[in-house]
Amino acid sequence: MLKGIDHVAIAVPSVDEALPLWRDRFGFDLEDIEVVQSQQVRVAILTKGPHRIELMEPTEDDSPVGRFLARRGPGIHHLCLGVDGIEVMLDDLGAAGVRLVDEEPKPGAHDKRVAFVHPKGTGGVLVELSE
Repeated sequence: MLKGIDHVAIAVPSVDEALPLWRDRFGFDLEDIEVVQSQQVRVAILTKGPHRIELMEPTEDDSPVGRFLARRGPGIHHLCLGVDGIEVMLDDLGAAGVRLVDEEPKPGAHDKRVAFVHPKGTGGVLVELSE
């Protein structure tokens, strides 16, 4: 079941270089910086009230975010939707013929379980499901 938008993720070459704009100029609060090994990213989690963005820096050039930056440069990488029952959501999407990147959840930031839905199945938007 969909709970709502969890966060917007922005691919950046360097969290340290991007952070001053988002924290100091836009006024987001830095909640945490962590490395998510399963996604090969260093993530700065920023909040403002109930809103959250994540700045994602690749830890490897050949990681998904590293390849995204090489092809497109910095920018919005994905939209994350918070869900209850991630396996049920993945099964439902798969049964409906929606193309998935992940058929099973993986470890994500803040010890959440995540899975990605391919942009070809969502009108061009990479969607992350997070539980």
